[in-house]
Amino acid sequence: MTQRVALGVSYRGDGYLGWQSQPNGRTVQDALEKALSQFADAPIRTICAGRTDTGVHGLNQVVHFDTEALREPFSWVRGTNRYLPPDIAIQWCAFPGADFHARNHARGRRYAYLLLESAVRPAIESGACGWVFRPLDGEAMRSAVQHLLGEHDFSSFRSAECQAKSPVKVLRAIDIHRRGAYWRFEFDASAFLHHMVRNIMGCLITVGSGLKPPEWMAEVVAARSRQAAAPTFSPAGLYFLGPYYDAPLGLPERTAAMDWLP
Repeated sequence: MTQRVALGVSYRGDGYLGWQSQPNGRTVQDALEKALSQFADAPIRTICAGRTDTGVHGLNQVVHFDTEALREPFSWVRGTNRYLPPDIAIQWCAFPGADFHARNHARGRRYAYLLLESAVRPAIESGACGWVFRPLDGEAMRSAVQHLLGEHDFSSFRSAECQAKSPVKVLRAIDIHRRGAYWRFEFDASAFLHHMVRNIMGCLITVGSGLKPPEWMAEVVAARSRQAAAPTFSPAGLYFLGPYYDAPLGLPERTAAMDWLP
């Protein structure tokens, strides 16, 4: 008998070459599957809700897998964490049923970007936040955001390596907050293209720095060309907050690390 298991995984991405497994084994998926296989004493392969790039962090990455190893939820969490490095940890475990699919059943996904506005670069938080030295205008950035909300062709924010079948996505919300020297940008969409959030961040910072007016964002969207947008911004401050699903599944949408972000 096999059982489908769902896990919520948190990780710091700056020590890995992204999520997806690679021959060199230096990815989050490789480390997770190695630990799961050790705990279950059998090979385990996972499917995730959304792949992240090199340097991008995950706070509630959701994966699923099938296994003949029958364990209690707390055993999957504590047992597997024994075999994981300090910068990766399973946060929760659930048994959502044999038909559950971490990627296909997600109703949406959320990201956050943490940005330091300071005359000098970060030190203690290096690798955990982006950085700008110019003062930012929050109202200008919030005005620019209005041109991004809703269903659009986001080709202007899509990397050349993107494998998505369509550039059309629904961007449901972008919230911008500030606490002290730190800005926090939160993104909620049906799905995201490769580098989409980092490319949007580059444009928002261009507007916030006063280099372009808020209306420029509408021109970038309408161009449907990567050349029309700002350069891709750093991955250091990007956090995959995770997917969300229909309520009856009862899968957690928050982890403790979400309270750690400013």
